[in-house]
Amino acid sequence: MLKSLRACCLGASVLMTSFCASAEISIIPEPQHIEAGQGSYRLDANTGIDAPSDARAHEIVSFLRDAVRVQTGIRLSESKHAHGIVLAIDPTVKGDEAYLLSVTSRGVIIQASTDKGLFWGVQTLRQLLPLQHGAPGTIPAVQIEDAPAFTYRGFMLDVGRHFYPVSFIKKQLDLLSYYKINTFHWHLTEDQGWRLQINHYPKLTDVGAWRTEDDGSRYGGFYTQADIRDVVNYARQRNITVIPEIEMPGHSVAALVSYPELSCTKQSLTVPTTWGVFKDIDCVGDKSTFTFLQNVLDEVITLFPSPYVHIGGDETPKDRWKDCASCQALMHEQGLKDEEGLQSYFIRHIQSYLAGKGKTLIGWDEILEGGADKNAIIEIWRGDDEARKALENGNRVIIAGPFYLDAPLDKLTVQNIYRTDITHSSTPADDAAFVAHRAQILGAEAPLWSERANPFNAESKIYPRMQAFAENLWRGGMHDDAAYADFKQRLQAQYPWLDAQQVAYGPEEQPVVDYSVIVNAHHDGWQLQAKRGFADLHNHYTTDGTEPTAESPSFDDAVGLKQAGTVKVVPFRKGLRYDNATSMTLVDNLALGHPITFAQPPSSSYAPGDVLVDGVTGSVDFHDNRWAAWHDSNLDATIDLQQDIPVHAISIGFLLAPESRVLLPKQVVLSVSSDGKHWTQIYKDALTADLSSSVQRVERIRFSPTKPVVARYVRITADKSDSVPATFPRGATDIWLFADEVLIQ
Repeated sequence: MLKSLRACCLGASVLMTSFCASAEISIIPEPQHIEAGQGSYRLDANTGIDAPSDARAHEIVSFLRDAVRVQTGIRLSESKHAHGIVLAIDPTVKGDEAYLLSVTSRGVIIQASTDKGLFWGVQTLRQLLPLQHGAPGTIPAVQIEDAPAFTYRGFMLDVGRHFYPVSFIKKQLDLLSYYKINTFHWHLTEDQGWRLQINHYPKLTDVGAWRTEDDGSRYGGFYTQADIRDVVNYARQRNITVIPEIEMPGHSVAALVSYPELSCTKQSLTVPTTWGVFKDIDCVGDKSTFTFLQNVLDEVITLFPSPYVHIGGDETPKDRWKDCASCQALMHEQGLKDEEGLQSYFIRHIQSYLAGKGKTLIGWDEILEGGADKNAIIEIWRGDDEARKALENGNRVIIAGPFYLDAPLDKLTVQNIYRTDITHSSTPADDAAFVAHRAQILGAEAPLWSERANPFNAESKIYPRMQAFAENLWRGGMHDDAAYADFKQRLQAQYPWLDAQQVAYGPEEQPVVDYSVIVNAHHDGWQLQAKRGFADLHNHYTTDGTEPTAESPSFDDAVGLKQAGTVKVVPFRKGLRYDNATSMTLVDNLALGHPITFAQPPSSSYAPGDVLVDGVTGSVDFHDNRWAAWHDSNLDATIDLQQDIPVHAISIGFLLAPESRVLLPKQVVLSVSSDGKHWTQIYKDALTADLSSSVQRVERIRFSPTKPVVARYVRITADKSDSVPATFPRGATDIWLFADEVLIQ
């Protein structure tokens, strides 16, 4: 009977302890059963590969030859008479992805009942090869019996919000395949960009693939159909199925910008530059919407041989449908009681169309709203309650919610991912459904949403968390302390390989780097600080607004800044750039670093109140740690300038982001005082904003007296908005007020 390497490394087998200590075998994901043998087999130029003669086996042989050459420098023999490595189809090996791997002093044998199993055996063999280029090609003797616990082991990449080039995607496919991830979910369309060429509708990429950023630059990109075929074939060769996602009926603004007639309002829109949920969605009441989507899907189906097509279906506000005559007519015609029923009607229509093409629909768990056909596969992101509903409805499910890789590294650690058991609920009340419907749990997926991910920082979010995810899904059922301790030991051995692949991986339990700016002790400048996740990470920066490079000045933990202006900083490690530039605009401010007090403290969920006098202005992104926020309360702040000074101007910034319930204040009042007791009002104004728009922007109010006002204290009051349109969700409750730098000049 084979013994597990995990048990061996924990001291369960005295005979194998010395072998484990040699750290020759550090495979991720850990095989189901592994036993070390005596001795080793040595590859050299006389080693050949004996394999079946079919086309797929030929691809696998070529893949193995290339991998051995790149990793070790050894060019295996191509002679038909040379032996040493045998790849064999054996129908007695049970499991579509199962394989047997045997290494003795005489050679290597990989057996499987399918080419999928053969390929995974080859990937395991690669992890037994020496890492050092030019080192002897010695492979330790070992016997492995292996098969995955779950059939669906996926990674999702959102390319709509940020675009990723084909070269980046191919690199990830190489890495994912190395760790036996078998599904790449390609999130190709979003509000912020349509990324797939559709010949029938050229405006989708001529118009919908591009947006104008706040600085006026044009951002975007798309994949040609030739790109898609190239990537899909590249993935197939690496045992990975590519599943396309075409978002519908929501998250479709980029498509509606391209073809406004598909919206309920028929009005022109712009491709958003901000994130969130937008009210403009596909018009379900217009037959041309289904004609459009079916034509799109027809082209998608020809590009992706996957048996699945993902249609999103998530975060679909029904506001436009409620106000749309044709949508309401359809609802009554179909006898539907509400707009949730319209969503169900839409999903069922698309599902039926895909089924007619031999495809199975996958959707996010919102497609359960209004009722979903049990043949649809439900991707669960909102938690155990939604998983229970789907399981009890008879749907097969993919668990995604616990594995969102866009989560901060310190909130979703390697250990968190490793220890998550997708076959059990986090609450006992739901666990019965998980246990009873275990066969409906296909597996899990780790999505990387790209609001804050980009081609530079994505790898630090994916790895090493992906290794933990891969082992969790391959092994299944091993989530205790001992198993995690063994995994961590094997993970350390993976880092040199990741370094060799030029992967900008992140730390295991903390952010790559956190930047903060503080006012220096003399109130005459700033200190830019960096809390680093790696000791060998260096921060390169500029102070003139230009992009930092590896040749720009650098600092490790902190650097002093004296001049106002735009500072940009980029982390580098081992020659790799780890992120887009973090930009900070420093402004001269007479209130810089002076005491500020509040009648109602700001929310602890965002920046502390002293960001209002730190001399750093915020961006349109309220997650940039530059904004103080008040939830369902007013801003009432007093700044002590600590002596009477002439004030020539006062300004303050407020944020408008209606989709996130961030509204401008209804009124702003500025007052001054010399003693903090007797106040003179110097400014009062009411602010209004169009809440029907999804545009996110910063509104700065500014007061400039005709002659300077002498004061020691400056008070700012801003009353939250309590008057909203009747159509505004949840009315005038759950309202946020965000304020930025109080600039005194």
